[in-house]
Amino acid sequence: MIARTSYADLSRTLVEELSEAGLDPRSVYEMVVAAFEEDLPDGAVDATSAALPPLGHGTGDFAAREDGVVAGLGIAALVFAYALGERAEVTDRLPDGTHVRAGDVVMRVSGPFSELLTAERTALNFASHLSGVATATSHWVTALAGTSAKVLDTRKTLPTYRALQKYAVRCGGGVNHRFSLADRAMVKDNHVVAAGGVVPAYVAVRDANPGLRVEVEVTDLDQLRALLEAGCTEILLDNMDTATMAEAVRITAGRATLEASGGLTLDRAREVAETGVDFISSGALTHSVKVFDLGLDLHED
Repeated sequence: MIARTSYADLSRTLVEELSEAGLDPRSVYEMVVAAFEEDLPDGAVDATSAALPPLGHGTGDFAAREDGVVAGLGIAALVFAYALGERAEVTDRLPDGTHVRAGDVVMRVSGPFSELLTAERTALNFASHLSGVATATSHWVTALAGTSAKVLDTRKTLPTYRALQKYAVRCGGGVNHRFSLADRAMVKDNHVVAAGGVVPAYVAVRDANPGLRVEVEVTDLDQLRALLEAGCTEILLDNMDTATMAEAVRITAGRATLEASGGLTLDRAREVAETGVDFISSGALTHSVKVFDLGLDLHED
């Protein structure tokens, strides 16, 4: 039977660590609770583990099966704290953002064997997915090394997972774009159509939101010139070829930050960065990332 530890009874050290990482510890806790409710609805028990003979104390090694960057290990630790309470002992946990090699042990957990079996998949689901995001981001960071460009994430995140996925992007060395529709304005093609032009759309949004950052998407150099004349200081270059982006950088001459976006792939990352753009954004960091191959090897003590 899992402990279902209350938020108030969690380790303060664990709570503070999540907070220092820029996460809301209570929200993370509630996601863990919801994950267990999927596996054990309405207080049910693990039918498989409960049917086994009485089991003793065990230890599990979280091991990387490939090279990459780990993230979400603190959340995996919270999973075991929730499921096992004070009976869980987590040791040898590497900091999120650590580059690891295949075969490296990234965390160990000890406790009652049956409860470890019940919590295993939930912990792996969090850590494997977030390590996948961090690892994918690190590949972009490597590709951009030596240029001034930085890789940005987008709002193309799994519903309710945005804070976690954006945290994993940071672990991989990337930069977060806006977190919501309210903390930054972004004028895109459909807004331009609705407003009757790129400059009217920019002016309307800027004037309605004094002090708020406003970024505007452009698809050609005429729109870029018009926005620069209107005083726009954040511009997204959408689906432009490399030569056009380079010309956009020349025209802008430092008057605005430029973000390249629109179907960009890792193969083109360096080519695009060398045009001089400030940011390259990729929705693929979060919407279609491959999970990191992380395993948990359990053995009875």
